[in-house]
Amino acid sequence: MCLQDFCADSFLPICNILTATNQPPGIQYVNVNGSGGCVLRGISLSHGRNLANLGSILLAGVAIVVTSFLLWRAQRKAAAVGRREMQMFLLGFLVIEICEIFTMGGFPLDNDVRKGFTAVHIAAVTATSWILLMNAFVGYQLLDDGTPLSLGLIAGSSLALFVGTGYIALDTAFSWTGYWDDSLSAASSHRNTALYVLYQLAPLVFMFFFFLLETILVLRVLGETKPMLYLGSAALLFAIGQIFMYVISVHICNPTDGKVNGALFETLFTLLSVVAIFVFWSSITEDDWPIQ
Repeated sequence: MCLQDFCADSFLPICNILTATNQPPGIQYVNVNGSGGCVLRGISLSHGRNLANLGSILLAGVAIVVTSFLLWRAQRKAAAVGRREMQMFLLGFLVIEICEIFTMGGFPLDNDVRKGFTAVHIAAVTATSWILLMNAFVGYQLLDDGTPLSLGLIAGSSLALFVGTGYIALDTAFSWTGYWDDSLSAASSHRNTALYVLYQLAPLVFMFFFFLLETILVLRVLGETKPMLYLGSAALLFAIGQIFMYVISVHICNPTDGKVNGALFETLFTLLSVVAIFVFWSSITEDDWPIQ
């Protein structure tokens, strides 16, 4: 699978980087076989400019507000297992949503600025999905949660992933060393194995093991079934968001003449998935607090 195939049917942040041109966001490639593709134009502004993905921008703003509220609620859940670790996950998601406004939102920005936000976005996705996996291990109490050792291990490992992924993305975007320049060439189908593994494959692997470990924890260790409703809902909502992004997006973009694509719904369902994960975590922690 090459970049043109991905970006013809969906708009991914990585499309901002793996291109040698200064095209604005939302401009999607045509499949290598010459079929498919859609140009996301959005709303026309002055001087020939467009504001694309307005729905994604607004929903990313909503996600920032909701995530801030969840951070506050987690802070009040003082005796909960993994409270600080869950807050680290929420902070990572907050960074993703802030970046999404400028990477998937079609603001008329300087292309280098957009590439910088894109590098942070990609790195944050990798690091945040790793933090989510680490939250699953916290439930097994292999280390005391909230201690400097627990937080330090999670923060250190996620920071290493963030810096490593971010460096590859920035080096690719700005050709600092020239090592990744081949991935900017259409002749090589814009292939960048490192970024695809770190941005697309690794997060999926991390999330799969998160859901697997949490399922074992709930069913085998805690002996409960109700929390599985929340965990299953989180997995389903995330999957629906990905279907909108990768499969349905182009079928929304074409009938609306490039005004909307699947990114809007991907943002919505990912946010709902994060809320479901928070509710799941809250349901399996020891203390209880009323919603006021």
